[in-house]
Amino acid sequence: MEWQRDILGEEFESYAFSAVGDDAVERTATLVRFRPAHQESGQRESSQEPVASTKPRRAVLFLHGWSDYFFNVDLARFWSSAGYDFYALDMHNHGRSLRPGSPGGYVSDLADYDAEIETAYRLIGQEGAAAPLTLMGHSTGGLVAALWASRHPGAVSQLILNSPWLEMHGSALVRRAAYGMVGPVARFRPEAVLRLPPRGFYWRTISSAAEGEWALDDQYRPPMAFPVRAGWLSAVLAGHARVARGLNLEVPVLVLLSRGSANGLFWSEEMRRTDAVLDVNVIAARALTLGRTVTVERIDGALHDVFLSQAAVRADAYERLARWLVAYGGTA
Repeated sequence: MEWQRDILGEEFESYAFSAVGDDAVERTATLVRFRPAHQESGQRESSQEPVASTKPRRAVLFLHGWSDYFFNVDLARFWSSAGYDFYALDMHNHGRSLRPGSPGGYVSDLADYDAEIETAYRLIGQEGAAAPLTLMGHSTGGLVAALWASRHPGAVSQLILNSPWLEMHGSALVRRAAYGMVGPVARFRPEAVLRLPPRGFYWRTISSAAEGEWALDDQYRPPMAFPVRAGWLSAVLAGHARVARGLNLEVPVLVLLSRGSANGLFWSEEMRRTDAVLDVNVIAARALTLGRTVTVERIDGALHDVFLSQAAVRADAYERLARWLVAYGGTA
């Protein structure tokens, strides 16, 4: 592997690779790793060669949401301070893995991500990480992570979901109605763009180019998100249906959510303190179908990505994650 200096600076490196799915299609994904300048003895001290150690290192792999990419350096530093090697995957048609002419954010089956996630796991293992690994996902990436863990029993030691998109707004009835409308289009014109109202409210709350504090690359994360295509929405709805039937995960699961939602068609000041994307009450209820040991943390004032909220709120989120790791992750 030839790691390259990443867009996030000298402590981050990235590696683009190809993975062939069960459908025989080759797709490009990009693995990002965090290598802090100062690490404890027994961990990697340079970006090239591992320090000799007889003890495998714990590692975590992060999956971003739809129309997104990995950029949260504070999240990487948290995991490093907790004793984990941190990795993130920019999945195909997203972020660092975007290629000219490709439909940004598009996937016709969430299982199409399996090959690149499995390749990322293999690459992380080659770097000396202990198996099984910790898997973390945000929003649609949380849905992908939960489904992947259910299809790969034993590959994950713990699952952390940050505002996972586990169900449509309202209820399963809304999902079934939506599938009834989009399903026929997805079968015959999967890449057809659906005419939906553009909404950049969440971007407005997080981007330093608007009213937030995070420097986002609009090429990787467009303010209005990528176009919603019929095949992609059909794939997500199918994933929701699978979660609704129950995933029976045996590993401990942590679900972090905002206390409230404000996802109307018009801007409101509540969007600065709530999830402006998902119906968090529906997600909280659906989370209980994931497995036998599920912890749901509701965080006052949190945004859709709880770790991009205002400083005091995200500090609360990190404290809750750290407390959960003491109980389920073996972190002192």
